[in-house]
Amino acid sequence: MKEIKLNNGVMIPQIGYGTYKSTTEDGYQVVLEAIRAGYRHLDTAALYENEEEVGRAVRESGIPREDFFITSKLARYALGYENTKREFETTLKKLGTDYLDLYLIHWPRPDYGDPDFDNWEKLDTESWRAMEELYEEGRIRAIGVSNFLPQHLKNLMKDSRVTPAINQLELHPGYLQKEAVDYSRARGIEVEAWSPIGRARLMQEPLLMDIAKKYDISVALLCLCFDLQNDFIILPKSTHRERMEENLRADEITIAEEDMKQIMSMQQAGWSGEHPDRETIKP
Repeated sequence: MKEIKLNNGVMIPQIGYGTYKSTTEDGYQVVLEAIRAGYRHLDTAALYENEEEVGRAVRESGIPREDFFITSKLARYALGYENTKREFETTLKKLGTDYLDLYLIHWPRPDYGDPDFDNWEKLDTESWRAMEELYEEGRIRAIGVSNFLPQHLKNLMKDSRVTPAINQLELHPGYLQKEAVDYSRARGIEVEAWSPIGRARLMQEPLLMDIAKKYDISVALLCLCFDLQNDFIILPKSTHRERMEENLRADEITIAEEDMKQIMSMQQAGWSGEHPDRETIKP
């Protein structure tokens, strides 16, 4: 599987397994099945409430911890220096590990309606300072952010010692967030796609259906191939072994340039409706 070199030299598998809503039932077994299918990059978060299941699957897989790349995320309700330090320890305990490969600030603002919603600049910089310290202590191999738009990154980086390694964004055909992607990449920040197939909202898009038929693949696989050819790190998720394995083969298919251009220029589609500056956001 292809790996991407982050700005600090750490290598990350380009295809990871997203665990959001993949572990609502029999979570441990679902993650273990993903590991057996070949995934070594696992993405979780405090808000997903499945860190314990992910950690158990890793331990009981029989595969050494160092063969995995494990990401977790700081919940938006825990922004701030002391909160970040405390939540990090809780995450390690739940995962049953003594280090993380990647730790992200999940959202740049607290929930809409939270008294600190408009105090996000200070909270973000405090959390980042705590994460920089954990990184410099060797307890996290790379640190980054999730759902950060240019204004959030600008604030975070104005006094930072460490440049974020990754910005995890909602990215898929019909929703490419070009400004955020370009701003991140111009600063050496790799871009990682959550909801890389639009949470199934794109499966009935006529353009995508026609192009997928041309390659004799599913629309879901077409979306993943498109994401990879845009050099995104991707986090597909499925609870079915056959689809897990299919998703891992996305890098074996090349979409022709003319088809890529059609997909790039399609109308906005599949957006989750979640925006860090606008509304209450669920994980």
